[in-house]
Amino acid sequence: MVAIGRALMSNPKLLLCDEISLGLAPVVVDQIYQSLAKIRSEGASIVLVEQDVKRASGAADRVYCLLKGRVTLEGPARRIGLDRLSRAYFGT
Repeated sequence: MVAIGRALMSNPKLLLCDEISLGLAPVVVDQIYQSLAKIRSEGASIVLVEQDVKRASGAADRVYCLLKGRVTLEGPARRIGLDRLSRAYFGT
């Protein structure tokens, strides 16, 4: 949370987040995702790299799935179900 706060001090147009839920208590992860919604509502764009696919796709406008460095699935988050994401990620 401190790293996100520090990054926001410069009023960025784009916030890059890598694995923001890794190793954090669920209550803290909830707070972070609530904060991301507020950050987006204030006009900043967010690129989120996250292995918690369910959480990330629920907070996203668009989803890109990568497998071995290649985009295997992309589109509006609301149209891509977890089953499609799983198949794209695991290559099945």
